[in-house]
Amino acid sequence: MKRILSILLSLALVFTLFAGCAKKDADTKTTAAPETTAVVKTPAIKVLRCSTTTSVNDSGLMSYLEPLFEAETGYDLQITSNGTGAAIKLGESGDADVLLVHAKASEEEFVAAGFGLERKPFMYNFFVIAGPDADPAGVKGSATAADAFKKIAEAKSEFISRADESGTHKAELKIWKAADLAPAADTDKWYIGAGKGMGDCLTMANEKKAYVMTDKATFLSMKSNLDLSIVLGESDDMKNTYSIIACNPEKNTGLNAEGAQTFIDWMTKQETLDKIAAFGVDKYEAPLFFVIK
Repeated sequence: MKRILSILLSLALVFTLFAGCAKKDADTKTTAAPETTAVVKTPAIKVLRCSTTTSVNDSGLMSYLEPLFEAETGYDLQITSNGTGAAIKLGESGDADVLLVHAKASEEEFVAAGFGLERKPFMYNFFVIAGPDADPAGVKGSATAADAFKKIAEAKSEFISRADESGTHKAELKIWKAADLAPAADTDKWYIGAGKGMGDCLTMANEKKAYVMTDKATFLSMKSNLDLSIVLGESDDMKNTYSIIACNPEKNTGLNAEGAQTFIDWMTKQETLDKIAAFGVDKYEAPLFFVIK
């Protein structure tokens, strides 16, 4: 009888301990802090209009950054790409909230006229001259872009100019001026004014086996579809700086000033700059853009 009683007491003790552990485990599960996810606040004005250049867009940079920005901020980023001249005009007319362009003199005029709040340079790459592998004008080995342009003009080799008042076109004209030359499409048959964006001009140069001045990022992004090579690389007179500018809400009504500032802050924060610096490396084994430190 005593043996049976001892067994029953042991079983009761085991049951009590098990019940206590189960309750403790349940209490732990009940009081554990629930997992939380970041909630993105809906902006007062959700649509944010960014006017940028074809070179930034054609390189694929904006299509890479756009969904990241939207996911973090809740904005609907609407991107329009044109040559810098046309991109800036959208800022002047109030049809853009923020600009991302690359023509220093035009940008400074835009800000001086009160259309922009502040010009913030934040990244750069280089212009290059691309041409057929045979290099009929003998551009390879030129010390400067101006020397290369002189050789192209002397050889009367076909040259595709954007001719669209873009930042690339304005940089090209400065180089022709440095070379003491001023070719014109209506008098020089070898000089072809395309009036098109960078991607279209590269395609045209490829078809005609002509030379073209391009930003390196767009060239690398299209290289697999081109029978062109870089005949003049990163010379000192070919640096291409990009700036970001918030449009002035006091100059035009209805601008998304808060969104513009959010975009500028996001684009220039270290995390985004690191993404920009790494963009293209995995595919082209070289960055398409460099950040200004």
